[in-house]
Amino acid sequence: MSNVRYVYGLTSALLVGGAAVTLMTGQPVGAQVAQNETEVMQRIVPRAGAPASFADLTEQLQPAVVNIATRQRVQINRNPFAGTPFAELFNRRRGGRSQPQTREAQSLGSGFIISADGFVVTNNHVVAPNDRATLEEITVTMPDGTEYEAELVGADAPSDLAVLKIKSDRTFPFVKFGDSSQARPGDWVVAIGNPFGLKGTVTSGIISAVYRNTGQGGAYDRFIQTDASINRGNSGGPLFDMRGNVIGINNAIFSPSGGSVGIGFAIPAEIAAPIVQQLKEGSEIERGFLGVGLGPVTEDMADSLGLEANRGEIVQSVQDDSAAQSAGLQPGDIITSINDQEVTKEQTVIFLIANLQPGETIPIEVLRNGQIVSLTATLGKRPSEQELRAQQETFDPDSEEPMDPEEMDDVVADKLGLQVVPLTPQIAGRLGIDEDTVGLVVAAVDPNSDAGRKGFRRGDLILEANYQPVGTVEALREQIDLAETEERAALLLRVRQRSGITLFRAVRLR
Repeated sequence: MSNVRYVYGLTSALLVGGAAVTLMTGQPVGAQVAQNETEVMQRIVPRAGAPASFADLTEQLQPAVVNIATRQRVQINRNPFAGTPFAELFNRRRGGRSQPQTREAQSLGSGFIISADGFVVTNNHVVAPNDRATLEEITVTMPDGTEYEAELVGADAPSDLAVLKIKSDRTFPFVKFGDSSQARPGDWVVAIGNPFGLKGTVTSGIISAVYRNTGQGGAYDRFIQTDASINRGNSGGPLFDMRGNVIGINNAIFSPSGGSVGIGFAIPAEIAAPIVQQLKEGSEIERGFLGVGLGPVTEDMADSLGLEANRGEIVQSVQDDSAAQSAGLQPGDIITSINDQEVTKEQTVIFLIANLQPGETIPIEVLRNGQIVSLTATLGKRPSEQELRAQQETFDPDSEEPMDPEEMDDVVADKLGLQVVPLTPQIAGRLGIDEDTVGLVVAAVDPNSDAGRKGFRRGDLILEANYQPVGTVEALREQIDLAETEERAALLLRVRQRSGITLFRAVRLR
């Protein structure tokens, strides 16, 4: 959980929970059963205002709210240097190779059924294992304690939504999405979930704010805020209106301690419903992408430019070969409108773009040098979250931290005592190198290797191996393999040192 302003943190209400909703229309409110669709079922729904009790509404809705548990296999490497060039040295000193161990991990969360055949909606973080874990089993537990195995149908990290399918032929009670766009501050709401594993817990409150931006960034930083008590385990559970419709999926809280202090956040149904439908159908979710780095327009900035408060975002950077560059966007532009919709703190550029499709051509209005400029952009496809993180990573040549273990090549690390990564435009800029340069950046050096003794350092750039350019790790590995095939004891490397000097160094193979 990332910290938010001092001690306060935006905390996933469950860290592994979820909620589901039905996409059916024209049906009675509350939990529904397929065989009763033709019957006129008596419904007792409190009138808008302050109800005398939520008991009747809860009785109708609770059967469709479920507990979600996962079993995961987590790999733990006993080598403290795992993922670095020093791992092999540690192994040799221990007399052999240290084998990774695995352990079992579990998670609990909430979810709700959205169709009679057992489709369930929950949060992605409830069922998504981390990079070192493998999801092995999902169990859905009904309010009466009946357990069913479920499969993951689809998941979407940007919106933190996932859809499951219960493996059973029985008919299930279900609920449906409502219209969250009609929600107003002060409306009554009811949350049902499994906080701290306490199944079927019901809490009530009001909507505190709509379309709340938490400042965490991302394509879907836009929530319904409620004071209904939400805690760990509620995540992914439904937030109901007084008509028994799901208007939000409980997702996170602001808290100084990790417990509820009356500031909870739910994903609005109007955002969740179309994504859930795509996941249920197995469709790939594609989002528009502009390709700009953005910053907020502060109060002082707005005053200096004559802008209204809470309007626009400033372009900090423009990516090469992006939709933004093709449209003519420039650093310093203030984007005030996207596709004829005003840009505000509650309706950010990234939110507006993410809800458009790649290939769409849209109008963009910017303020440039005090003048309104109208541009047209044809949107690209939004990269994956992993690709976006890689684009945002910076390379500190003075850092002693090892790089991501997934980026290490075992052959290069074992034979040369080096960890290398491809030269990206971001790393080139950090090192002051022309981004068109072809080479591999040294990310870490084993001090006990020949390369370490010959002065190789993090931030050095390997240009050639045996006079052959090496723009990829595979190319360097090929030269290592060739040298061993020809029974050569060393590899000749052409290296651009951090000082800017380029020279040849022969490194003995291990």
